[in-house]
Amino acid sequence: MKKILGIGSRINHTEYGKGVITNVTAQDYWVTFIENGLETIALDSDFEVIEAAEDAVDTISFYEVERTFRELLKRYSDVSEIVSIADKWKGGVINLVPKDVNLSAKEIPIDTFFHKIVMVRDRIRVMEQKINASKNLDDQEKVDLQQYLTRIYGSLTTFNVLFKNSSQSFKGESSKK
Repeated sequence: MKKILGIGSRINHTEYGKGVITNVTAQDYWVTFIENGLETIALDSDFEVIEAAEDAVDTISFYEVERTFRELLKRYSDVSEIVSIADKWKGGVINLVPKDVNLSAKEIPIDTFFHKIVMVRDRIRVMEQKINASKNLDDQEKVDLQQYLTRIYGSLTTFNVLFKNSSQSFKGESSKK
């Protein structure tokens, strides 16, 4: 029998992919997978141990553990976050109709448009990380660039209606101070 892994251990499951153990019971691991969310798997399931954690149990809530590990997995893996479009928009289209009747209209699937919006958001996030990690920028330059990025996010909040989960949408500068 395999040694029981502790909370925080990273695994690669044959069916669910990469994930982090967030709870251990007598029969199962609760694992938060990058692409499949929270799943329970038997202790003797077929998986590869990427990194084993200590067996110590922490008193932090499972929600916090899951949220933290999702963020870490997103940050340090090459798998990007799965962002879902709101159900009411799935399969819909955007019609761009020019004022000039001699020109033809353009129809764009909303799913395609949404995918491009998510790509823009992800690229802005990468830019934000590169700014924060830069050794060539001083603190004031970083703050100035962060303010521009916040304004960019604010300009894109119109598209938040397309996101299924509001936690994944654009957030600009708060009007509450």
